Amino acid sequence: MLESKGIGDVSPGDLVVVRPGRGRAKLDELIGPADRVENVLEALLVERGLREPYEPHDAPSPEDPNRADLRDLPTYTIDPDAAKDFDDALSFRREGDGIRAWVHIADVSWFVGAGTPLDHGAAERAFSTYVPGTVAAMLPHELADDLCSLRPHQDRLCVTVELPPDDEPLFYRSTIRSDARLTYGQAERREVPEALLGVLALNDELAQRLRAQRFARGALQVQTPEAVFRFDGSGGVADAWLESEPHAHVLVEELMILANERVGAFLASRSREALYRVHERPDPLAIEHLLAKLADLGVPTPPAPERLTPGQAATLAGAVSERVAEYVEQSGRGRWAFPALLLRSLKQARYDPRNLGHSGLASPAYCHFTSPIRRYPDLIVHRALLRELGLSDDPLPGDLPALAEHTSERERDAARVEYLADDICLAWLLERRLFERGWEEPWEGEIAGVIASGLFVRFGEVFEGFLPVRKLHGEFFEINVLGTSLAGRTTGRTYRLGDPIGVRVESIARNEGKVELAPG
Repeated sequence: MLESKGIGDVSPGDLVVVRPGRGRAKLDELIGPADRVENVLEALLVERGLREPYEPHDAPSPEDPNRADLRDLPTYTIDPDAAKDFDDALSFRREGDGIRAWVHIADVSWFVGAGTPLDHGAAERAFSTYVPGTVAAMLPHELADDLCSLRPHQDRLCVTVELPPDDEPLFYRSTIRSDARLTYGQAERREVPEALLGVLALNDELAQRLRAQRFARGALQVQTPEAVFRFDGSGGVADAWLESEPHAHVLVEELMILANERVGAFLASRSREALYRVHERPDPLAIEHLLAKLADLGVPTPPAPERLTPGQAATLAGAVSERVAEYVEQSGRGRWAFPALLLRSLKQARYDPRNLGHSGLASPAYCHFTSPIRRYPDLIVHRALLRELGLSDDPLPGDLPALAEHTSERERDAARVEYLADDICLAWLLERRLFERGWEEPWEGEIAGVIASGLFVRFGEVFEGFLPVRKLHGEFFEINVLGTSLAGRTTGRTYRLGDPIGVRVESIARNEGKVELAPG
């Protein structure tokens, strides 16, 4: 039972926040009608404890004269269209045959003092959680979207990594003034101020070189396109599409990876603890199983030695990723299934106070340094770097192993919420599409996952549903030893990963993001 106070403002079908109490529960907040997807997503964030109030905080002055003044350096940010917080900015200059680059990262540590209530709260949250149309931010709005955000035409405090073409990197605190806030699309089309066209060309040249070097040393080549949504303004989802990595994303990604590597290598060379981003080398047995699965599915793989060491397994994983990407591109098979097989054979990236290297990037030292507005480990790395440089005396947390474990778990929690939010939006959109085209119309799909109880099928480019084994033509199906297919005991009919399949949508639980399928 609910207390009567405030209940008059609530209508049937509304989503509300209810706090249990002695006797009767209390209506704490009205979110809004459940027939609007933005309210469903907001309720998800509330349910997962991601809408708690921020801790009291006082922001220091956003000015500091004791910094390198880089405001005259041509500088820009490149982010998705919907981005509101800008962690990083870039500058470039030709020097002889090389290119000098500057990676400027928001100096969040200036605004969030170590050990303050806000710092403790940020550590607990650990990450910003992004769902379509909104975000549960790690830091309050006035910091995340304003004082720390590298907005154009405003002085902003940064920690800069200066990357000479043929020399050691330089690290220092700086003041910058971004000349432009570019979206990926604008950077792709070169719709930028004329004064930045040459700088952007240098960015492109250096990023392409860095990417080629990274892949040549054995980094994984796996792309996982993300769903992007458009809402209709009346509470529904109007459209969704998969955004493969745009070329402009490379312009940013390669420089961020390089800055992360240089900071990680600097701290590791001095045996300093921080929160390194580690990705340990794969288990050789897991890579052997991966090769067996791909061979069973008819996917060509590189030759492998009889007995794999962990180092050989890591090198082989990089070669497999390249071969799988080529095969998918040429054959059109397994766009979803085969890269997923590769990723599942690897260990999960995590945080650790020790530098254990990053196998996926083929990097001997790596940390997360470039997104301190939305990731707490980056803030810890900033403090470790500035302390080592003698530019700050902010202490690091006393129990870094516990913090590493906590942030790794919180990262996985945030990812689960983000995946579920995407599934909810896709279920809403699918219901709309079915209303337009009819429920009985079949869809062409691809088998993206196989378990004993059925098949996961990607269809309609962006949708995924589950086809229970009990609906497969009335015979008994068994999963094979490798987990790559289901085979009928009577007819021998086989459903394999990567195979095309026709399906019909049988039911949708849209607020749970679940879709059940039947054979088409």
